[in-house]
Amino acid sequence: MQRRTLLTATTLIAGGMLMSETTEAQTPTDRENTLFLDLKDGRVTIELRPDLAPKHVERIKELTRKGFYDNTVFHRVIEGFMAQGGDPTGTGTGGSDLPNLPAEFSPPAKARFLRGVCGMARTMDPNSANSQFFIMFAPAASLDGQYTIWGRVVSGMEAVDKIKRGSGSSGTVRDPDHILKMRVAADVPEGQ
Repeated sequence: MQRRTLLTATTLIAGGMLMSETTEAQTPTDRENTLFLDLKDGRVTIELRPDLAPKHVERIKELTRKGFYDNTVFHRVIEGFMAQGGDPTGTGTGGSDLPNLPAEFSPPAKARFLRGVCGMARTMDPNSANSQFFIMFAPAASLDGQYTIWGRVVSGMEAVDKIKRGSGSSGTVRDPDHILKMRVAADVPEGQ
């Protein structure tokens, strides 16, 4: 099975510098297109972008509703770049039993890989995204138009920033942090 990764860290880190702006806490208005990602350091709220990637958003919601992401690890985390998870094996080689998704790349004029943006990991085949995803720590222009953007962090980026980092250029993490649980906001009672 092919490893689902991004490009090398050195290529991607060179593509952008850490943005000075921070994501402000926002209240989700469309609970059906909002995710709650609970991490050891707090809740992360992610606004889904079905306008950019309807098939990927539908997949993320389907797997979330099945509890697929609960207790999975961030197996690849690279300082100044991104945190990648969503592999049930924790190795970077796994995915769900659902078929791979066709690419839904956005032109850079419409959406870019900036701090807090959520994208889908894939193999070298552009149509191989399945369940693995990543959250950006910093901008990476080299990903623009090459990977599918399906959401963005609207609050809780400080919890993402505390995800345990990996080592080496691959960013492989020893004793990695877990997703405690992930839920579609519409499925969570208000105030929880």
